[in-house]
Amino acid sequence: MKLVLIVVSLFFSSLNFAYAQELKSPNEALIMRFLVSDTGEPTYALSFNGKSVIKTSNLGLELKGDTSLLKGFKVLNTETETFDETWTPVWGEEKEIRNHYNELAVTLIQQDTDRIIVIRFRLFNDGLGFRYEFPAQKNLVYFTIKEEKTQFAMAGDHNAFWIPGDYDTQEYDYTTSKLSEIRSKFDKAYTGNASQEAFSKTGVQTALMMKTEDNLYINIHEAALINYSCMHLNLDDKNMILESWLTPDAKGDKGYMQTPCNSPWRTIMVSDDAREILASRMTLNLNEPCKIEDTSWIKPIKYIGVWWEMITGKSSWSYTSELPAIQLGVTDYTKVKPNNTHAANNTKVKHYIDFASKHGFDGVLVEGWNEGWEDWFGNTKDHVFDFLTPYPDFNVKDIHNYAKSKGVKMIMHHETSGSTRNYERYMDKAYAFMKDNGYDAVKSGYVGDILPRGENHYSQWIINHYQYALEKAADYQIMINAHEAVRPTGICRTYPNLIGNESARGTEYQAFGGSQPNHVTILPFTRLIGGPMDYTPGIFEMDISKLNPNNSSHVNSTIANQLALYVTMYSPLQMAADLPEHYEQFMDAFQFIKDVAVDWDKSVYLEAEPGHYITIARKEKGTSNWFVGNVNGKAPRTSNIMFDFLEKNKKYKAIVYADAKNAHYKTNPQAYVIKTITITKGSKLSQFSAPGGGFAISIQEIK
Repeated sequence: MKLVLIVVSLFFSSLNFAYAQELKSPNEALIMRFLVSDTGEPTYALSFNGKSVIKTSNLGLELKGDTSLLKGFKVLNTETETFDETWTPVWGEEKEIRNHYNELAVTLIQQDTDRIIVIRFRLFNDGLGFRYEFPAQKNLVYFTIKEEKTQFAMAGDHNAFWIPGDYDTQEYDYTTSKLSEIRSKFDKAYTGNASQEAFSKTGVQTALMMKTEDNLYINIHEAALINYSCMHLNLDDKNMILESWLTPDAKGDKGYMQTPCNSPWRTIMVSDDAREILASRMTLNLNEPCKIEDTSWIKPIKYIGVWWEMITGKSSWSYTSELPAIQLGVTDYTKVKPNNTHAANNTKVKHYIDFASKHGFDGVLVEGWNEGWEDWFGNTKDHVFDFLTPYPDFNVKDIHNYAKSKGVKMIMHHETSGSTRNYERYMDKAYAFMKDNGYDAVKSGYVGDILPRGENHYSQWIINHYQYALEKAADYQIMINAHEAVRPTGICRTYPNLIGNESARGTEYQAFGGSQPNHVTILPFTRLIGGPMDYTPGIFEMDISKLNPNNSSHVNSTIANQLALYVTMYSPLQMAADLPEHYEQFMDAFQFIKDVAVDWDKSVYLEAEPGHYITIARKEKGTSNWFVGNVNGKAPRTSNIMFDFLEKNKKYKAIVYADAKNAHYKTNPQAYVIKTITITKGSKLSQFSAPGGGFAISIQEIK
């Protein structure tokens, strides 16, 4: 580790004029200018290679029932620091991550109240992070945030990739438009969640990806969201100013704070090359180092699961009919007749275990194994699940022993139904039950309105619940894959047992009417900025009506595109989501899913343009194997790939899984070709991708 520290302290006890200071990134391409105006308002601006990225923008917080922290400040002192280290993640897109930044910490005192805040800026080569810090002090102990007023003043009417503001879900298709067009397109994109009454018609969620007319790529997000409300952005489309908008609690308050404390980091990534946005590790670097001393139990996983057939409606989660148990009079499930569609039964689960064992998968997820799904579907969700009691046709001990005999780990499913207090009551027992029965990982879900009623999925209190569940799981050496929780903000560096999240529109929506064919070319620039996503790829049967005649949905992807997702949608937790019988129809294509790694030594971003295409090459951890994935948008395209990332003087066998010339995500999604070629460092490949298609390449050294 290399660490150079430079400290400059400036005392301004009696100065009233405006104060400015400049901070440069290590490569000096980015320049941040901090200014306290003559009325005491803290502001900042950001430029990249002389181009304006953020025009002068206000900083501060509005407090409830108290003098707000917006103006009347003067600079008490400043400190600057240069920091440079290389750290090793437990799992990741590379084996080492460099954390290199220049820092400016400005201590401000509000003259009328003698309150002190620190605004800390860290400027990396790939962007800016800053946060508010509130030291312990007698004049500021407890305070309630009415609103954070951080601004991001855009230098133009940029092209934006956005989803509408929502306090409870991110599961939207992305809209691509000018910032000035968001208002007119909002109604079409927005489903009308009642929790959004306070939002203007220009509220959007982070991570917000933008592209300027002069080809700068800008991304706004947050890092280290701990004990604070999740940030959305409201747009003043007359002046092109984005301003933070925190998720309220049931009372409408945005945060309850006690000094010493701090906000999350507000992040702005900037580059003139879209690939560098994907390669940025700034979000991780702004989080604290790993707090788990022994991480040997945290292991990347490739798994299958009893899930897709329920999502498509072919099978059911519930043991009886989908009526509330109270209406059915069910008190003892052993005394009622099961329906014929319950998927989580011993026979079917053992079939999945056999398939996993045969094809080298690490784990099997089973949903619908526990009592209470009738109440869930009947909307009597106050306290339906105890996370301990299986249905009569699912024998926990028998399944555990059978899976163990096959060398397969079982993955637990906890659907909380949004009843967070109920989950916390059962959490210790549920985690202990998992460990007793050989479960090292859990997929948790938060579908539905949060209970107690009136809370939102992204408010401070619920953010703290997610964190509590994560830290409690670490005590039991359990990995977490949280669905419907808040979007990640790099916390997986500090708690790497957070091995996956959903928090976006995943594959399940392909069975709910579909997603746009270019959706997966946008997600890595938005949702994945904060951490890996359990996207659940690997669907081979695109016509959902073949699973459920009453479901006319279509998966808007080709098989080659589905293969490529294992490389382009980074996650240490990857699911082969389709049914075993569908893979058995295309075993030659399925071979790529069997071969592809889930943990990496190196990642090389070959080409990228949000909404259009992404091509990534990754080197498997501890081997000389490489895997390449390309996902394509709505128009056909040909990629020209250079294999410069390979080692010199070595030959490699490359198996290319690609769209056939007549492939199309809608009309011919299962048309693919497989070819084997010999390549070396410097070899070139020209490869076609169909609309909604792509290609995947498995590369092995020829010894």
